[in-house]
Amino acid sequence: MPSVRSAVTISAPLEEAYALCRDIEAFPEFMDDVEEVEILEQTPERQVSRWVGVIKEFKRTITWTEEDFWDDEQHTCRYQQLEGDYSEYGGTWSFKETDAGTEVELVVNYEYDVPLIGKLIKGLLLKKMQQNCDSMLAAIKAKAEA
Repeated sequence: MPSVRSAVTISAPLEEAYALCRDIEAFPEFMDDVEEVEILEQTPERQVSRWVGVIKEFKRTITWTEEDFWDDEQHTCRYQQLEGDYSEYGGTWSFKETDAGTEVELVVNYEYDVPLIGKLIKGLLLKKMQQNCDSMLAAIKAKAEA
């Protein structure tokens, strides 16, 4: 299964960066590739949300419902798709305090099956997933440091 990883250091305290990332319903306000996020269920440790993402290059939206498991003590989140357009989708968020602020790491493991997709398209999709992770973290960094 393809996997992408992105990391950024944010000039903000760990708790502030973590809280910003945990507020996923606000993502559409400052992330161009996220059209909508709706929380369907929520407890302190678990939430279920419905996402609508935009793939501008392919002129389409992609939707999925994911389950997130937040660990406030370890400052991590493990997530996985429950249903949606991906064949498989999941990964982790992790947050670590550093001398420069907070290091945020996002890992996405995914499988997106399209009949007759071919190696070229799979390569483009991998590049798009990497760009998406990088742009999500850049948007979070900009929001936290504003």
